[in-house]
Amino acid sequence: MVSKAVLLLSIALVPASASAQQEGVLHKVETNVFRPAHQPFSEDIVTRLKVPEGFEVSVFARDLGNARMMAVAEDGTVYVTRPNEKDVIALTEGSSEPRVVVADLDGIHGIAIREGRIFLATVHDVMAADLKENGTIGELETIIDDLPDGGQHGRRTLGFAPDSGLHINVGSSCDACFESTEEKAANLRLDIKDKTRTVFAHGLRNMLGFDWHPETDVMWGVDHGVDHLGDDLPGEELNKIEQDAHYGWPFCYGDRQPDWVSFTMPEGVPKEEFCQTKTVGPALTFDAHASVINIRFYDADQFPADYRGDAFVTLRGSANRADPAGYKIVRVTFENGEPTGKEDFLTGFLSEDGKSELGRLAGLAIAPDGSLLVSEDTNGVIYKIMHRAGG
Repeated sequence: MVSKAVLLLSIALVPASASAQQEGVLHKVETNVFRPAHQPFSEDIVTRLKVPEGFEVSVFARDLGNARMMAVAEDGTVYVTRPNEKDVIALTEGSSEPRVVVADLDGIHGIAIREGRIFLATVHDVMAADLKENGTIGELETIIDDLPDGGQHGRRTLGFAPDSGLHINVGSSCDACFESTEEKAANLRLDIKDKTRTVFAHGLRNMLGFDWHPETDVMWGVDHGVDHLGDDLPGEELNKIEQDAHYGWPFCYGDRQPDWVSFTMPEGVPKEEFCQTKTVGPALTFDAHASVINIRFYDADQFPADYRGDAFVTLRGSANRADPAGYKIVRVTFENGEPTGKEDFLTGFLSEDGKSELGRLAGLAIAPDGSLLVSEDTNGVIYKIMHRAGG
């Protein structure tokens, strides 16, 4: 483990009338870097995983390499992006080998399926192709070729709103800085028909995971907090995403608290005032640095009825805190369209002493049979979770 303490003198850079009232403040922040030792896949891993009573975990597919985001077609074919392999594979349950359906796509990560077409995202591009009956895809058509450069957060994700608008995550290029375009640290929206692209929401450091509640059609997203505030701040966020809203980055963290360690300052207004009056705070938070990657609302019938309308969230696992956090799937309970709490759903990937891990979780998908699929991108396994008693 690497640990360091940072002393920073923060001086508010605001207009003279306000800055005259500000004084330098000394902030001491201790940061740590620790990644549990990785353990390779073995046949007994499934027996070490824990889910609630009545559920069971099995291996849907293995030896997949860097399996990240997933999308499921109507025929049950599971398409998976693999950034390290620069390809997209197609899987069917029980098949012996995955099929590569797209190759040589540098930066491939985002994936979505809509009305018989597959949509893929790299750092700069969004492409689309027809799905074929044999699980292959047609010729890729580029529909966007000028997304901003990646920097620290170059992995794009895709999702379709209930009204068929295509949403695109574009993370920040840094931990905390001023960006050169408003399309960074933002959620973008593309109208597929006329190719109109707009910034839907601002101030999102890296909202890789987002989905829409099946009953209210409201968008929710999970966002990564900054790295520089120590082990326990800020919590990873679950946000209700509203059009034109600002979610704080790079000026604020948590429940609209000003980030005085960051030297970024909003234009024309003191930072504290901006955070309190111009931004939206999280609806719920997770452990700091747990690395929220994906969120998926459950809208099927295989799980018990009280799971319908709840969300599953992937916590991939921390690397920059002394005591590891994450390495699990969390269930977020909802009532009347609003989150009411969270509880562990799939655990066991992190050893009890926190010194080793059995995998880092990434993507989520609901299979046609109502089971939950979970991708793990270091051992290259997709796990399948079902309820033994059915619906």
